[in-house]
Amino acid sequence: MNVLVVFHSTYGHMYEMAKAAAEGAKEAGATVEIKRVPELLSDEVIAAMGATEAQKKLASVPVASPDDLAAADAVIFGVPTRFGNMVGQMRMFFDSTGPLWASGALVGKVGSVMASTGTQHGGQESTILTTQVTLLHHGMVIVGLPYSFAGLTTMDEITGGTPYGASTIAGGDGSRMPSENELAGARFQGKHVAQIAGKLVQ
Repeated sequence: MNVLVVFHSTYGHMYEMAKAAAEGAKEAGATVEIKRVPELLSDEVIAAMGATEAQKKLASVPVASPDDLAAADAVIFGVPTRFGNMVGQMRMFFDSTGPLWASGALVGKVGSVMASTGTQHGGQESTILTTQVTLLHHGMVIVGLPYSFAGLTTMDEITGGTPYGASTIAGGDGSRMPSENELAGARFQGKHVAQIAGKLVQ
């Protein structure tokens, strides 16, 4: 099966989660591509945010198009949070998928979501859940992060991770990169998504 991981990342946090999810999907035998949604911010704004170096590293990642979604058996979306909802870059990308919706191109495909926030309670769950609404409009089969991933119940550290999807906490200044538990959640989710997709495409 073919798994596509599509993400947006300003400082690189969601890119690390996307790579971990891809590792998990490959472990399940999937062919995996990682792509990013188009950036909407100007170079000047990115510089003011202190994200220029991170964006240079992300420049080598191919940019996704809506047609990439149609070609995949499953899509994992890496969605940073803004005010408890998806970032504008991801919203713009979804808003360009109208022709896919009109043709039913994504009906029956697996859709899954990961998120990142600046703070521990910055809207990880609301971002994942509201992104899933868009996937349901496309007729996708929603797959989350089940409690068979033991990292969801850890109590010995501050960590992201929800049953709706893997998540990470970036810190208010973006300095905290994903922890091993958060990356493990993304890997588990990637493998789980690929396994479910494999059953559906048989």
